[in-house]
Amino acid sequence: MRNIHVQDIINAVEGLCIEACTTLPADWWKATEEAISREESPLGKDILRLLQENASLAASTGEAICQDTGMAVVFVELGQDVHIEGGSLYEAINEGVRRGYTKGYLRKSVVNDPLIRRNTGDNTPAIIHVELVPGSGLRITVAPKGGGSENCSALKMLRPADGREGVIRYVLEVVEAAGANPCPPITVGVGLGGNFEMAALLAKKALLRPLGKRHPEAHIAELEREILERINHTGIGPQGLGGRITALDVHVETYPTHITSLPVAVNIQCHATRHAEALL
Repeated sequence: MRNIHVQDIINAVEGLCIEACTTLPADWWKATEEAISREESPLGKDILRLLQENASLAASTGEAICQDTGMAVVFVELGQDVHIEGGSLYEAINEGVRRGYTKGYLRKSVVNDPLIRRNTGDNTPAIIHVELVPGSGLRITVAPKGGGSENCSALKMLRPADGREGVIRYVLEVVEAAGANPCPPITVGVGLGGNFEMAALLAKKALLRPLGKRHPEAHIAELEREILERINHTGIGPQGLGGRITALDVHVETYPTHITSLPVAVNIQCHATRHAEALL
């Protein structure tokens, strides 16, 4: 059994919150560079270059990429041979979020009650997903999620008879309804299968996959390519001002489902696919 102290978790989460909100990963830069080369609209090209300039300034100055630094969504892969010492894993993550959002001067966007709506003042509680995995490691991924794109997400329980084409139609319906609101070019996470709550979680996890990396199953990879192509034929374009590049990528994650069900969840990410991870 390997011991990991909560202080190490607090320090890691603090740094990851700041890193995710200020520095976009290499796959984003590659994807936007390719998008510029494929965009047919001159205005769309200009917008994509401005998004790169904004990201570059954020990385060099340490300031946030966007004023909406989001709600902290934290994915944890906890090795079954790890013992957390010195306190609670959940409390440690929330303390890391509290410190990271304060130290990084990141906007605190969480309210304590959906109706009373008083700001908690420290961006906690985070949304925390813990998965038990083999081994003695602890992987933490922080994925801040802004409200604009999150509000455009949706879930529907399709009938099995709706099939593949039904899935594509629904994803397109959600993306077209969103239009310019989620700050395109977007990344689209699709959760397919499982049940009601599993589909939503799959859609969120799909956003963590590097841009351009296809699903290992050939028929799902082909589904991703087709949805991406059809989204980019909607004409919504960068920032919704028209053009070819409405989405940088589409990622589909799947899970076995009930014989009577075909759940589909769509989680839309704005142009900044923010996430950072650490392995303890």
